[in-house]
Amino acid sequence: MTTNYTVTDKDLGYARPHKMGNRLWGVTFAMAIMAFPVALVLAFVRAATVADASGPADIEDAARLGHLIAAFGFIGFGAVFASISFAIARILGRFRKGGGEVQEAAGGKVHTLRMPVTAKVLIAFMAMGMMAIFGAVALHFVAAAAVGTWSLESIARWAEVLEAVRRLGVALYLFGIAIGLGAVITVVRFQTVRLGQLTR
Repeated sequence: MTTNYTVTDKDLGYARPHKMGNRLWGVTFAMAIMAFPVALVLAFVRAATVADASGPADIEDAARLGHLIAAFGFIGFGAVFASISFAIARILGRFRKGGGEVQEAAGGKVHTLRMPVTAKVLIAFMAMGMMAIFGAVALHFVAAAAVGTWSLESIARWAEVLEAVRRLGVALYLFGIAIGLGAVITVVRFQTVRLGQLTR
């Protein structure tokens, strides 16, 4: 009968997803902090442009700024969601390493839980959400650059389609985060049972 954990003499330390979480959590959080103010400034500029619009050039500028606001705004959202996902990976890594160190110090065999299915699902949903959001962001920049070349109807149509793609990306990220929190519960339960065995 197979078990869902590995038995070793020493603590196994961080796995690769945990190391990625440790490295990238701060980077993605910093990206969000930088992206949101840019989107806010562009929104003020667009509002002023729309208020003072006096011709076709101003309308084109407003359309261009609309795509840029969405692009920078969702760079921020994508970065925040990535930061949360990486934070969950960091938490799981701390439980893995800390639990292993406690077991090793207690003089027993080190039982390390294999990656739960929920953690794998978190990674999959995070990847899909990231592709959807940042793919839409890239196409927003394309549409912004195409203002003046494409018709305003085409620019507006792209904005509607890309909004749907962005929303899909947000939904995928949020599902992944919810399932990732389930992985934390699984790890805490495993560590609690193992520590109980050691004390007995």
